[in-house]
Amino acid sequence: MKHLVSRHTVRETLGTVFQRMSVEAGVIKCKAAVLWEQKQPFSIEEIEVAPPKTKEVRIKILATGICRTDDHVIKGTMVSKFPVIVGHEATGIVESIGEGVTTVQPGDKVIPLFLPQCRECNACRNPDGNLCIRSDITGRGVLADGTTRFTCKGKPVYHFMNTSTFTEYTVVDESSVAKIDDAAPPEKVCLIGCGFSTGYGAAVKTGKVKPGSTCVVFGLGGVGLSVIMGCKSAGASRIIGIDLNKDKFEKAMAVGATECISPKDSTKPISEVLSEMTGNNVGYTFEVIGRLETMIDALASCHMNYGTSVVVGAPPSAKMLTYDPMLLFTGRTWKGCVFGGLKSRDDVPKLVTKFLAKKFDLDQLITHVLPFKKINEGFELLNSGQSIRTVLTF
Repeated sequence: MKHLVSRHTVRETLGTVFQRMSVEAGVIKCKAAVLWEQKQPFSIEEIEVAPPKTKEVRIKILATGICRTDDHVIKGTMVSKFPVIVGHEATGIVESIGEGVTTVQPGDKVIPLFLPQCRECNACRNPDGNLCIRSDITGRGVLADGTTRFTCKGKPVYHFMNTSTFTEYTVVDESSVAKIDDAAPPEKVCLIGCGFSTGYGAAVKTGKVKPGSTCVVFGLGGVGLSVIMGCKSAGASRIIGIDLNKDKFEKAMAVGATECISPKDSTKPISEVLSEMTGNNVGYTFEVIGRLETMIDALASCHMNYGTSVVVGAPPSAKMLTYDPMLLFTGRTWKGCVFGGLKSRDDVPKLVTKFLAKKFDLDQLITHVLPFKKINEGFELLNSGQSIRTVLTF
């Protein structure tokens, strides 16, 4: 039997209903977008979602964003088992909890976390670390106990990056969920689950941009725009956006870029163009595309002695990079980051609170809002370059 609860229900009623359901938690039948194999469209199917086991949380998804990483699974450039339910950028409400869960309760508004925070491993305990040992970046597709909670047509369906949000209900480990302010609008703050935090954190946490500095952002998609917002928040005085597509310049300027250029506009290497533009004073560069050539361009574009270059875009798998070590010998710093270097369970609720305090505007990143059943249309918008972020609502 389906458990259908309106997201407009008052929280007290919702919490009471979900607490009762948590005690009675059984299998839920619901709709999900299943990927049966690579290079195929999503198929909206009825699936069974098993109740949460020990230290697990079952979540009713309210809104979920479409991210390029999900598309990598479709295209086969990211490892995954099939069939699979992808999606990793969402907001939901806790429907039921397994034994031993202490940090959330039924009725809580939450963001599932593709980057867990167990708070016990070396990365979690190090103040500069965030790549938790429980992260599933190798495509295992199962929860901590080695099994899946999804079945469809009698077959097991695999999880994706600890989250799987292209479904009405999902199950995650407690380390992969953050409780957020109940006032947060789900169709906006879902972006804090991936795209916004990855870019914003790259500037503020990983790059540690200083006030008055000059920053350059290569790639002006949703994450690139979020990097610009992070640089602006950190007090950068000059933020240069770079993209081959000049249609993206207006939005980049709207979120904080001071100017934008296309590499096509000069025959000189982009590093030379930037050096001339800034009087050889680029403090920070951010590569938000995931192209090997652009990573080297970004490294060469920051100041040869005190510049920092941050790799934000996911690099293509099984590819090697060749570069001149003199680029580093002179003093540059080259860094990478996952989820902007943020500690997910600690930092996601703080970012939601900042959003509610109007410290940044997520509306600038959301170009389309579609009903969940139009998920394939959302991916067409992504692949045609028409969208920055499409959010699916349930």
